[in-house]
This record gives sequence, structure tokens and C-alpha cells, in this order.
Amino acid sequence: MAPGGDVTDGPGARPGRLKVFLGAAPGVGKTYRMLDEGRRRAARGTHVVVALAECHGRASTEAMLDGLDVLPRVTRRHRGTDFAEVDLDRVLELRPQVVLIDELAHTNAPGGRHAKRWQDVEELLGAGIDVAATLNIQHLDSLSDVVEKITGVPQHETVPDEFVRRADQIELADLPAEGLRRRMAHGNIYPPEKVDAALSHYFRLGNLTALRELALLWVAGRVDEALRKYRDEHRIGRVWETRERVVVALTGGPEGATLIRRAARIVDRSSGGDLLAVHITRSDGLSGSSPAALAGQRQLTESLGGSYHSVVGDDVPAALLDFARAQNATQLVIGASRRGRLRRVLMPRGVGETVVELSGDIDVHTVTHEHAGQGRSWATPGSGLPRSRRVAGPVAGFVLPVLLTLVLRAVSGPLALNLTSEALLFLLTVLGVACIGGVVSALLASITTSLLLNFYFIPPIGHFTFASANIVVAQATFTIVAVTVAAIADRSLRLSRRAARATAEAETLTSLAGGILRGDRAVPVLLERTRETFGMDSIELRPRKGEPEPAAVSGPVPDHEHEHEHETKVAIGDDSVLVLSGRSLPASEHRVLTAFAAHLTAAVDRGRLAEAAAEIEPVKAANRMRTALLAAVGHDLRTPLAGCWAAISSLRSRDVDFSPEDREELLATAEESLAKLSRLVDNLLDMSRLQAGALTLRLEPTALTEVLPTALDTLPDSSPQMLVHVVTQGLDSAPDVLADPPLLERVIANLVSNAVRHSPAGRPVTIGASALAGHVELRVIDRGPGIQLTDWERAFEPFQRLGDTDNTTGLGLGLALSRGLTEAMGGTLTPEETPGGGLTMVVSLPAAPVPVAIPAGQEGRMRCET
Repeated sequence: MAPGGDVTDGPGARPGRLKVFLGAAPGVGKTYRMLDEGRRRAARGTHVVVALAECHGRASTEAMLDGLDVLPRVTRRHRGTDFAEVDLDRVLELRPQVVLIDELAHTNAPGGRHAKRWQDVEELLGAGIDVAATLNIQHLDSLSDVVEKITGVPQHETVPDEFVRRADQIELADLPAEGLRRRMAHGNIYPPEKVDAALSHYFRLGNLTALRELALLWVAGRVDEALRKYRDEHRIGRVWETRERVVVALTGGPEGATLIRRAARIVDRSSGGDLLAVHITRSDGLSGSSPAALAGQRQLTESLGGSYHSVVGDDVPAALLDFARAQNATQLVIGASRRGRLRRVLMPRGVGETVVELSGDIDVHTVTHEHAGQGRSWATPGSGLPRSRRVAGPVAGFVLPVLLTLVLRAVSGPLALNLTSEALLFLLTVLGVACIGGVVSALLASITTSLLLNFYFIPPIGHFTFASANIVVAQATFTIVAVTVAAIADRSLRLSRRAARATAEAETLTSLAGGILRGDRAVPVLLERTRETFGMDSIELRPRKGEPEPAAVSGPVPDHEHEHEHETKVAIGDDSVLVLSGRSLPASEHRVLTAFAAHLTAAVDRGRLAEAAAEIEPVKAANRMRTALLAAVGHDLRTPLAGCWAAISSLRSRDVDFSPEDREELLATAEESLAKLSRLVDNLLDMSRLQAGALTLRLEPTALTEVLPTALDTLPDSSPQMLVHVVTQGLDSAPDVLADPPLLERVIANLVSNAVRHSPAGRPVTIGASALAGHVELRVIDRGPGIQLTDWERAFEPFQRLGDTDNTTGLGLGLALSRGLTEAMGGTLTPEETPGGGLTMVVSLPAAPVPVAIPAGQEGRMRCET
């Protein structure tokens, strides 16, 4: 399946072919492109009929019907309303080569053969007729719930995804969200009276952007699916560089962060590339990698937009390349070998060289790093054993063969054994020594047993015999077999111990993660968890600079005058150290302790940052408020005071004889100045109450139709509302909101006053309301100059006018106060751009709960049950 292409001509024995024009939303041009497809096919001589095309009165779309055979629709009456549907029988009778059918998800009116229009199309396809149809992404069955969460609009008409996937061709009708809103604002989609409501509801910028992304991803997924199917059918193993996919191989070593960032830079230079990090784990799960390092590298990968994968495989190069090819990777990033010179001489062919040789058409980047060539520690046989066993092993390797020799020499007569049995007993002794002290001790035991066998049990007894070739071969074979068996036994024991340790580490880290998630205080919980896990007497988080008091303590406070015999210290950040007092920790437990320390470091840093932010933010806010208040009071409060002072002083003057009209005008000026001064003081008091958290609320179900008239009445008489018309939409059908009515009046009055002040004369201010996901959104839409996107948040700062030169309109507290009052009532106030110019303020408040009706006579019963 692929987007685009032509519909195949001619019905016949084969099923019809389906072409779907998929769009993100109404108005993107699906119907236009479907009709254009029909016109192109008709121009080539194909018999094309239009069974149904919904033009919605759009002149450009209706013009595309010229020259096409448009079939009359069949009318069905349902509940007193006539519905025009596809005349399926007429289409089957005509048997055209191509039929055009709009709105695939439509539900048919009762009376036809099928309940859904896509079922009509399915019948036409079965009859061998090719169909071109249209569909919006929100009507796909698998996405209907996602679309409802985004838009708040339930989707009742859906099409099964499987039916659409069977389409031979899917063509995406794409249009950017801004372009679609401009089309809407210019009246190219809906009539003018529906434009504002549509832009405020379904056609919001966020909705359209999300729907477009869903459509693009769905079509991209179908294209990838078709590509994978084609590659599988044609057995194509080569990499097709349709999109850059960069795989970075991680070992859990210190170079991992460098490799990830290098691979991320490669991805950034390509458009739409993918970053995949992979760690190859041996099938026994004992790769020796640091879980803490891998966890950090996974976090870094995901923070850079990549994905982390873990693959099991004993052959690291093969497993790595198999993963890369399965992901259709184009580039592979690996680190330069950390092996030292000696290991490179003994084993010249490493993982990197093998990957490069077998990579084929995958580009391999070998990235150097500071740890390259510094060497890795050799896995010393028996190095993980306790000290007592490392000492006991060599002793047993000498003593046990000697004791066995004494026992066998003491046995004589009927109990005497032959040489074969004696050699097997010595081999069993070597195996026992390997279990005690490892392969080194077993090697010592094998040499000892070989010499003892030669001297005491191989004729001539009492002499070392190396003259016979058979004896030499037998002795050498015995030694090789003994060492080999001992090495296998030693390895099995070490792997079992490491497996048990790995299981214990995994359970410990899982417990750590669970404790963090359940704990309310991160640092104390982590300290106590660490102390319990490692069985320590106490644990402290000490500052490095010698402060007398520890930052945090878990367990009994240690006596520093008589410090514990064993103390383990781990650095926490740059200025703290974690001190564990109690038993001595073996080296095998330090790796898990490092993971605990990493979590503690993050918790400590988060706590310090939170404390610093909490301390600084009130000071910054107070400084901003103080500076802005001084600047505003210096002018804005002085203006009404000066006007009032001038009017009263003029009235008190004895030198001028004012006419009654002049006296009334001066009194009106004084009254208006005092009213303006009163409003400014009220706003300042409300703002101070908000910041102090002393605002009293009385939330109750409130109807917007009751609050709006009162809010408009509070606008000053000199408001430009006389020149700007205010219209409302959807207030009657909007649910009640949970709000404080007087405060909501203040919010609406401030927003409307701001809107009418910036709207040009003759352009209305629209106030609309709609319900969305348990909230009610009130929109105040103006057609003024608007605000730059970068200044949206600044507009809500107190005493901020964003360059407004009209300094007579207030302190610049209107929007700041409106947002504060809205948030105090549990809502939000956000700005949006009005298509065509202007600003839209969106007040979102919780919808009031709908009261449950109690049947008559059941009130007492309900109270009892409650």
C-alpha cells in the first residue's frame, strides 16, 4: 500500500480497487481531490460516476462536478426528516468503472441494505467496481477515543481500521493547521455566521495540529508496513536508506555517554532520523556490565529522543548486526576498543573488527574516546573467591594428592586397584581441588598427581619414567584432562555465584526503586533503605568541608571519638560524602552501592534546587512587584488625583463664575476621576490579597448568562463599548460553572474591557462558550492588533501594558488580576491568536456538577443509605 497513484480501470472478475483520500479535519480538500481524480480518469475515457459528493456550498468544489456524471441520490425519510443517500442499486445497475463516494464513515438512514456507507462501498468493491472515497482521521475506529480526548467531541461514526488498511491506495490530503484556520476565517469552509464558533471549538490550533500529526503518523505507518512487506516478499536483506536510523552499541562502560552524544549528532544532521541504543547481554545474563552505568546511559538516550533496547546474544557482533538489520539501520556507532596492547597481541580480532568486516552496507563509525586502549582487567580464575579459599586451594592441591597416594599405597592384596582406577581417583581429587580453590589450584594438583602417579604407580615403581612415548602421552593427556575438567568446574561455580549475585542485585535495585516511589521524603527513605540493604550499623550524609553536623543520618548516631573499625565512603555530588559504618563491604557489593549513591545524588540535588528556588522566587517576585508598583503609582494614581484636584479647585475658586453647565461638567470630571481612582485601589487590594493567599472564595454553580450582563454593566460609561458591538455565542447551551459569581464578573469585565479597548470601530467583540472534558471554556474574541506570541506571558505580569501608550486606562493590572482570580477559582486563563488578526482570551473553569434527581418519596431512604 502506498499513498497516491491511480485507480485501476475496468471492472471484471477481480474485486474492485479502493482509493481513500484521508484528511486530518474537514476543509483540507479531500472532496476536491477526489473529484479532481474523477475528472482525470474521465478525461482518459474511463466511465466515472459521482454517487455522492458533499460540496457544502463551496463554489470551487461544486465547479469540479462539471463534466462528471452525477447520479441522483435516493431519499429516505426518518423521524420526519428526509435524508439523501447513495443509490446503491442504481450504481450496481450502471456498473461504472469508477465511482466517487464522499464521507466514508457516514451512517445511512434506515431503509437501505447497509447501516454504514463503508459497507455500501464494500459491496461495490465485491462487484468489481473501483471506488474513490474520502475519510477524516477522527473516523478511524482505533483513533476515535484519542480524538475525543483531544477535541472533547465524541465520534459516533467510525470505520474499521482493517477495512481502510485493505485499500489499494491511500492519499493524504494535508494542510497546515494555520492554513486551515485561515481558510476558515476567509469563509472558504463554513458560512460566516459559523466561523467564530468553529474556530473557538473544533478548529482550535492545538486540535488541528494534533489531528494532523495523527494523520501523518498513521499514513507513515502504512507506508512502513508496505515497505516491510515488500522487502519480506522479495527477501531483501540489504539496508534501504529510506530514513536514517542510527544504532549505537553500548557495553555499559565509561565511554557510553560519548557514543550516545556522537550518534545523536549524526541523527540531528539528518531529517526525521531515529536514534536506537542497544546493549547486547549474554544469554547467561553475566556480561559484567554496570547496571548503574547502563541505567544512566538509557536515561541519556531517552532524553535525546532515542530509544533503548536490550538484546540477548552470546555472539556479540552477530547479535548487534542482526538487530541493526532488523531495524533497517543505516549507520552503526561503536566505541574504539578498550583492550590493552597485550590483549590485542594475543587476540588481534576484537568485536569492533568483526563488526566492521560483517557490516555489509551498514556504515560503521568507530568513535575514539579517552578510555580507548587503556586496557580491561583480565578475568582471573578464582579471583572472586574468598581469601580463605584462595589460600586453602593451593594447599589442598598439594596435600590431597599426597594423602591419596598414602592411602592407595597402604591398600594391598585383594583391595589393590589397577592403574586406571588409581588415575580416576587422582582425577576426582583434582576436580575436588578445583571446587575449593579454582583452576589455578587444580593446575597445581594436576602437576602433583602426575608426578605421584609416575613415581609410585607406573612401573618401574620408585623411579620417574619418561623414556616411553606412551607414558609421556598418557601423563600429558592426564594433565590436560585434569586441567580442562577443573576449569569447567571452576567456571560453572563462578557463573552460579555471579548469577546468584546478579539476581540479588536486581532484587535490591527493584526494592530501591519501589521504596523511592512509595516514600514521601526521598533522602531519608534512601538512607534507611541503603542501611537496611547492606546491613550497616549507621549511615551518614556528611558535608565534605568539615561542617560539624551531618546533612542526614539513618540508624544510631555514630560515636566519632570511637569510630567503627570499618567505614565505607562514597562521594555524593561535589560537596557531600556518604559514610557507611559497620561491617566491611566486599568489592562485589560496591557496584550496587554505587547505584544507591547515584539515586541519593539525584535526590540531594533535587532537594537543594527546590529549596533554593523556594527561597529565591518570593524575593524576585517581591522585587518585581515593588519596582513595578513604584513606577505605576508614580503616574497612574497621580492622573485621576490631578483631574479630581483640578475640578474641585476650580469649583472652590472665587475668581470665576461658572455656569450651571460648567459646574455639572466639573463635578462629573471629579466623580469620574474618583471612580477611576477607586477602581485602581480595588485592583491593587485584590492583587495583594491574591499574592497573600487571603482571598475569600464562595464557589457555587453559576450560569454564564446571569453573570455576563452584570459584568457588562460594570464597564465605565466612557468605554469604547459604545463604538464596538459585543455579540454572544453558545452561552445559553453552556453548562453552569463552579465559580464565585462576583469574582467571575470581575474577570469577564476586565477581559471585555480590554477587548473593546483594542478592537477597531465596527468590528464586534465575540463572547462564546463551550463545554470540553468536564470544563467550560469562555472565549472573549477581539479583532484588534493582537499580541506577539513571545509576549503572551508578559501580558499577564502586573503593571505591564506591552507598549500601550494610553496611560489613562489603568495600572496594567487587568489581565494579571483576571488570571489570578481565575486560577483561585480552579480555572485557567490563556491567550490564543484570533485567525485574521486579534487576540482570544480563553477562560476555562470546572463545570458545575449536575444534581442527581431523587424520586418523590425516596428522600428519606436516600439519606438513610448515605
